[in-house]
Amino acid sequence: MRDTVKTFVENRFGLLVLVIVSLSAMYGLAYLTRPAPLPPPPQGPRKVAVETVTAVCPGTKGEQVSVYLPGSLNGESMEDGKPYVTNGPAGLEAGYLTRATKGAARGLAGVRCTEPAATTWMLGPGPANADVRLHLTNADKAPALVDVQVYAAEGPISGDKGVGLEIAPGEHREIDLTTLAPSADVMAVSVTTIFGRVAVAAGSAPETGGVDWLPPAAPPATRVVVPGVPGGGGRRELLVAAPGETDAVVTLKAVSKDAEYAMKGRESVDVPAGAVVSVDVTTGVAGSSAALVLTSPTPIVAAVAITGTGPRSDVAYTAGTPSLSLGSAVAGNGPGSHLVLTALGGPGKVQVQVVPGKGTAEQPFEVEVPAGRTRDVKLKAKGEFAVVVTPVSGEVYGGRVIEERLKSGTLLTTQPLAPARMWTMLPPLTNTERVVLP
Repeated sequence: MRDTVKTFVENRFGLLVLVIVSLSAMYGLAYLTRPAPLPPPPQGPRKVAVETVTAVCPGTKGEQVSVYLPGSLNGESMEDGKPYVTNGPAGLEAGYLTRATKGAARGLAGVRCTEPAATTWMLGPGPANADVRLHLTNADKAPALVDVQVYAAEGPISGDKGVGLEIAPGEHREIDLTTLAPSADVMAVSVTTIFGRVAVAAGSAPETGGVDWLPPAAPPATRVVVPGVPGGGGRRELLVAAPGETDAVVTLKAVSKDAEYAMKGRESVDVPAGAVVSVDVTTGVAGSSAALVLTSPTPIVAAVAITGTGPRSDVAYTAGTPSLSLGSAVAGNGPGSHLVLTALGGPGKVQVQVVPGKGTAEQPFEVEVPAGRTRDVKLKAKGEFAVVVTPVSGEVYGGRVIEERLKSGTLLTTQPLAPARMWTMLPPLTNTERVVLP
């Protein structure tokens, strides 16, 4: 009997061991052969509300700056000609217009007060063909350091002359670009802030006549949309730069009032690495208000120079800019103002509101833009006013145009609709040692 019990106990524990071994093997095999967990979906930029805004305009003595805050528009005079600097809450916009009908500075010019940025790009005629002045303003109480690089048809040409420029606290520096790149016929300029905060502007007065400010262009990208090309006569010149180390083959399309199409003979543009190429697209847009869409496997920057008509021609500029997904506002507008809106990828709709300098803001109205088309929207208001554009649906791009027809020639200025300072897109945070390592 004792031997029987002993055998039973031994068999029972042996069976238990066998069960444990079997279960371990089974779960171990299941663990080894289970599918790998799916990685978390990549995070995109987050839409974050802006809290405060710093806006800086180059100074012009005696001119009045239009300052827009949501729902109101006020004017502030630049008595001493120093740069105008303002700080305010989200939604702040500021800018001004200058108008001259005689003299070397004849023309209509509009400038948007810009915020300090890490890198600013601008394109236009080079110092060989125009008087181009770069304005650098450090509005902070700390020193700043910037690098200025000028690209031309033959590539980067400014060398080390624009590298390591110190801008003292509160200092404004005006640079005649002939000192950096006197031989450039066309140019792209990049201003990179190494440390500190510097606001950038550039004024251009071509030898052929006219004056205006160069709007900041969207940073290098593989798809660039240049909106706000006005209709009418005169020359339309596309400027494209490939600032990297790889040549760019750029596919070019125009989007007009009637169609979206590749321009005959200008379906693509070859841009050597580090160079700027000029393309005459006057016949391509055929006098219609339009936007240009550029795609390239290599990042590019782009702008359009517009020349008016008449015995004495004026000049204006528009540049690559993001869509109106964050909305936009232009503080300084006057008689002859209209919007040029383009919808891509499908129909689009925006809401437009005019805010006069005197009186209450007008009721907003909606504007529908057919897919792959450009539409002009006249802005009717007396005196100076602000215009606010709010997205409703679709992918819409735009520019503000002002035209004044005189016997001596049309006065002209354009401004692409830059993102409103109500929201910003914050890039995703990455769990990497590069966050803490120098």
